[in-house]
Amino acid sequence: MVDLITDDQTTLDALQGKTVAVIGYGAQGRAQALCMKDSGINVIVGVREDGVSWKKAKEEGLEVATISDAAEKADIIHILIPDECQKEVYEKDIQQHIKAGKTLSWSHGFNVCFNRITPPTEVDAIMVAPKAPGTEVRRTFEEGFGVPGLIAVHKDVSGNAKAVALSMAKACGLSRAGVLECTFEQETYEDLFGEQAVLCGGVSELMKAGFEILVERGYPPEMAYFECMHEMKLIVDLVYKGGLTHMWDVVSNTAEYGGRTRGPKIITPEVKERMKKILDDVEDGTFAKEWMGEYEAGLPNLKRMREEESKHPIEVVGKEIRALFQKK
Repeated sequence: MVDLITDDQTTLDALQGKTVAVIGYGAQGRAQALCMKDSGINVIVGVREDGVSWKKAKEEGLEVATISDAAEKADIIHILIPDECQKEVYEKDIQQHIKAGKTLSWSHGFNVCFNRITPPTEVDAIMVAPKAPGTEVRRTFEEGFGVPGLIAVHKDVSGNAKAVALSMAKACGLSRAGVLECTFEQETYEDLFGEQAVLCGGVSELMKAGFEILVERGYPPEMAYFECMHEMKLIVDLVYKGGLTHMWDVVSNTAEYGGRTRGPKIITPEVKERMKKILDDVEDGTFAKEWMGEYEAGLPNLKRMREEESKHPIEVVGKEIRALFQKK
């Protein structure tokens, strides 16, 4: 079993006297910048000058600079802008400021693993990756705890790369929950596979298919929405709290027997083989090449899919139902 690194095994020592430039102020950039600042770390946020993020970061008490200026001033450059934008921004605003003694850092290894960015030989390259959205990183930190995280060392020129990664993880509250050490490749491949086959792709298609089947059989869309989407959160919460065993313990015996006997008829060996192909496409770079081609073409397919799904009955009915649960 992989060793879990806990809060009492970490310190902030490796960040003392250093400046961390957080590049980007989206959900992760905001959360990690604020958490590190609250932990006493010298943080500067690099964003587009006078944009929305620039103004928001300043309002929240952070030092703000252009990406180029932040990269120049920083000892640690923590790149948290979207994967598809990183190569262009790196080459335009960051690369010229990299010199011996600095550290390049990410929260996802996409650009390094797929050779879009090659860290120079004279600098350390690390990863500090919360296993939760930025909103949860910040919320749990403010509550005095944290979300689990991963650290990885891609290059250790200084001999201090792991210590820096652990200090950053601690500063973001990750070691309060526990930190695992992995490789850039492990984090990147399992993350992409999990998103595509299970968490985002698999679950959303399963919910839509269940909804469609019930409606096609004449069941009211509102009932189908409650059954196939609304209750998904309730089940996931049970799994989150105590694993599959807890979930089976809480649902009825009828639900347990039905789920245990019919679930394998949905996720068949054939489905697992198709899931393996998804992982193959991740590991061999097929997906990355396809995704970067889509981005460079202006996202025509992604925009079309967004538009189509926004009109799907499960979204139309769901919007109406969710409105009923909002506080007046």
